[in-house]
Amino acid sequence: MTLYEILPDLRRQSVDVRHAETGLWAASMLRERISAGQLAPGAKLSEEPLCEVLGVSRNTLREAFATLAGEHVVTRIPNRGVFVTRPTADDIREIYRVRRFLEPAALTWSTSAKTDALHAAIARGRDARSAGSVPGMASANQDFHAGVVALTGSDRLDLQMTQVLAEMRLVFHSMVANPLFHSPYIDDNAGILERFEAGERSAAAELMVDYLRRAEEQLLEAYARS
Repeated sequence: MTLYEILPDLRRQSVDVRHAETGLWAASMLRERISAGQLAPGAKLSEEPLCEVLGVSRNTLREAFATLAGEHVVTRIPNRGVFVTRPTADDIREIYRVRRFLEPAALTWSTSAKTDALHAAIARGRDARSAGSVPGMASANQDFHAGVVALTGSDRLDLQMTQVLAEMRLVFHSMVANPLFHSPYIDDNAGILERFEAGERSAAAELMVDYLRRAEEQLLEAYARS
């Protein structure tokens, strides 16, 4: 999608919000659209329409852009404007470096055993696979991994994972036409969850480490071909 295609949805969500004077709020609104795959790498984020639909000043929007630039999901190009970032090979390596710290540790040390959201994500992934929906599989996989980190009960870790998954969505744009990338990982998610629910947390963490290694290698190979 382009920026102008998502403006009506942003307007609907912003109309009754009174804390929209903060750059963090505006950043969260844009981050959600990027995480959902509604803004592709290279999309230009024009200030005037965004200020109008979000009901914020240019200074507030620029604060939001600065926040998102620090998260590597937007890039400011001098004399051209702000654009959704196109991830590089080094970005992919850094994303997976962070994920290898977050996700296996969440499985090992989590404080919650509530796994309904993880089961639901796996079910959505299988439904999307049956329907041949690559975006559906990608979203379900994203939801599963967000749910893994949510087991920690930490708002700070949830926020960090949200930022990581926004970057991941940009990476997945390069894989969107390839169902063979996402499909096997749905069953891997189920295997990880089975180990976790059996109390085999170390085994679940080891499976996650291997999962992330394979996914990183595949994405780097795809990037090299592109």
